[in-house]
Amino acid sequence: MTKIIGLTGGIGSGKTTVAKYFAEKGIPVYIADDEAKKIMDSPEVIKEVQAIFDENVLTKKGLLDRKKIRNIVFHHNEKLEALNKIVHPKVKKDFENFVKEHQNAPFIIKEVAILFETNGHKLCDATILVTAPLETRIARVIERDNTTREKVLQIINNQLSEEEKEKLATHIIVNDNIQNTYKMVDILIKNLKIN
Repeated sequence: MTKIIGLTGGIGSGKTTVAKYFAEKGIPVYIADDEAKKIMDSPEVIKEVQAIFDENVLTKKGLLDRKKIRNIVFHHNEKLEALNKIVHPKVKKDFENFVKEHQNAPFIIKEVAILFETNGHKLCDATILVTAPLETRIARVIERDNTTREKVLQIINNQLSEEEKEKLATHIIVNDNIQNTYKMVDILIKNLKIN
């Protein structure tokens, strides 16, 4: 049975960079957010999601307006729960298919932004937390998203603290120097293949 290794990290930690490096090394990587977006673009899901909301949440092209939905669910928890009830089971099924497709791999990486917050780590054989110094994370997000320090801190403060995540993580990768990060991943790949 293929081992499932959960990969997570707070905003700006560099978990996507680490996920891409695993993929470059031939390890199957499932990016949960990307797959959820693809699922949300399917016509039947668009119809189901629109039915939750009183207002129109579609773009001119007929796709879901994610920004509008995010703003609504941020203030209405019951809408977020309804949205999750539609999307999560479909992502779960999609992931199960991904695992079947890669059943001969020694392990697969499942990248999830809120792995610990959703208790997703309990479904993994091990977990990797990507972390970085706070100021590094803030600078990365400001540059990447063209946003403000205040907005980044607001997101960070809404996420589980690094200390809490570290207690739950099996492995920790400190991503403050890309060459060191790659070395840590290389060591981890060797260890995960053996154990």
